[in-house]
Amino acid sequence: MDLAQRIAQFENMVQADPENDMAHFSLASAYAQTGRHADAAESFARCIALNPSMSKAYQLAGDSLIKAGRTDDAADLLTKGYIAAATRGDLLPKNAMASLLRQIGKPVPEVAGKAAPTPAEGAGSFVCKRTGKPGNKMARPPFKGPVGQWIFENISKETFDQWIGQGTKVINELRLDLSRDEDNETYDRHMREYLGIDDDVLASLRP
Repeated sequence: MDLAQRIAQFENMVQADPENDMAHFSLASAYAQTGRHADAAESFARCIALNPSMSKAYQLAGDSLIKAGRTDDAADLLTKGYIAAATRGDLLPKNAMASLLRQIGKPVPEVAGKAAPTPAEGAGSFVCKRTGKPGNKMARPPFKGPVGQWIFENISKETFDQWIGQGTKVINELRLDLSRDEDNETYDRHMREYLGIDDDVLASLRP
């Protein structure tokens, strides 16, 4: 399925179910890939309105606004997103938004730091790269291949368990059929975005 078909699919989905935050997120991502940055920012903003806890949507909305030439709007949104991500402990989106704010010459807000959480009973010294919080290391990679190995080495069991819950939502809300290659790719793309596997990391993992 090419990008034009994916955009049409997600546009139909958000028209049929305007409250589907994952459909808005997927539509925004597809718009961004085709250079429709203003449209992408609008769809990411709709996703945020429906699901304010999605830190990645703040990051990508801010990036789209910058690319659309709307730096003041980007600064406002990235500032709000940075504070929200810092409060929730979403380390990777928080750092990415700090970088975007510096890129456009805007200050990074100061957020009162919280003491590092005490590891749960049985947790070792493993620190999740996505959240910056201590947790348990998975017993084994969640699946074969370099991406599974990266997750094993960088993502805590607690964070990956949270993704499993979010992944179920992605499957249900986007009505994915994982026997289809294009639906598998949609699922994998959402997983990578949730866990902080950006394009640079992905490129480094592929031969």
